[in-house]
Amino acid sequence: MTRRAILAAGAAALAGRAIGTADEPRKVKFGLDLFSLRSQGWTPIQYLDYAAKWGIQVVHFSEVRFLGGLEEQNLKTVRAHAESLGIEVEIGMLSICPTSTIFDKSKGTAEEQLTRMAVAARTVGSRIVRCVLGTAADRTSAIPLEQNIENTVQVLHNVRSRFLDAGLKVAIENHAGDMQAREVKMLIEEAGKDFVGSCLDSGNPLWTIEDPHLTLDTLAPYVLTSHVRDTNIWNAPQGVAVAWTRMGEGNIGIEDYIREFAAKCPGRPLSLEIIVTGPRYFNYRDPKFWEAYRKDPAWEFARFLALADRGKPREAPPKLTGEAAAAQELADVEASIRWTKSFLGY
Repeated sequence: MTRRAILAAGAAALAGRAIGTADEPRKVKFGLDLFSLRSQGWTPIQYLDYAAKWGIQVVHFSEVRFLGGLEEQNLKTVRAHAESLGIEVEIGMLSICPTSTIFDKSKGTAEEQLTRMAVAARTVGSRIVRCVLGTAADRTSAIPLEQNIENTVQVLHNVRSRFLDAGLKVAIENHAGDMQAREVKMLIEEAGKDFVGSCLDSGNPLWTIEDPHLTLDTLAPYVLTSHVRDTNIWNAPQGVAVAWTRMGEGNIGIEDYIREFAAKCPGRPLSLEIIVTGPRYFNYRDPKFWEAYRKDPAWEFARFLALADRGKPREAPPKLTGEAAAAQELADVEASIRWTKSFLGY
């Protein structure tokens, strides 16, 4: 297939995308992933108070560090404060794949870590435990991605009864370029969709050369929760450039994405995870690039290229440190909250 044919197929797919009705965005819960505020150094109570000030309905503690620890009394305090504010709590951790490049063996086996998180979820009132397989490095490591998926599935099989007995579910995120949508779907179905679902991220698909609307189409039936941010994507001499942005400043059609999410995943949290970055390049013209994507269908890649063709170069944000970086992070989050609340009609 020629590049012209590939682009024509991608454009046709974009043109045919359903966008739902105007009132559908209000069907979702408005949430915030605290990774958005990773530089603030706040206590869990401060995070909750901040969320309440902005009318956030779901606070997603995506890593234990934001909770301040898994001690029972701490979790009970967090739960009580969240309930007093009328805020729903979700909690999470990182890798549960024992062969992933980012798995932390110092914290015990994957099963032990998930078991601790299940106890914590019950205590703090979270209905899910969010976790990940790994990162883009796991697509090209010595262990094939398919084996990493199998190892993750086995871990989930080993904790299945504990999660079902507790009335909890595991939400697997498509994380940092580790898996494309069809791979996440395979993991969920093999692990058991009765207790495993998706933490759907809108920014990470572009790190796997995937149109996020395709990711949503594929994973919508499995969505338990989400991470949402906008992205700018454009063609560059180095291939395709991808830069995460504030909400409303990208070119991936985030408005249509939110409408689709609300229509297909009603009642689920639409949680902002705001990360503003400079461009990351995907040099698909280099044959070595495709070592990580041998099974990627041309029609899927076509949709990714079609998005890039609609974009224009964006300057990288200034590199800040310390208090200046924390202040910029807060400004990016608040601008994104204002934009999203306006769009949702909240």
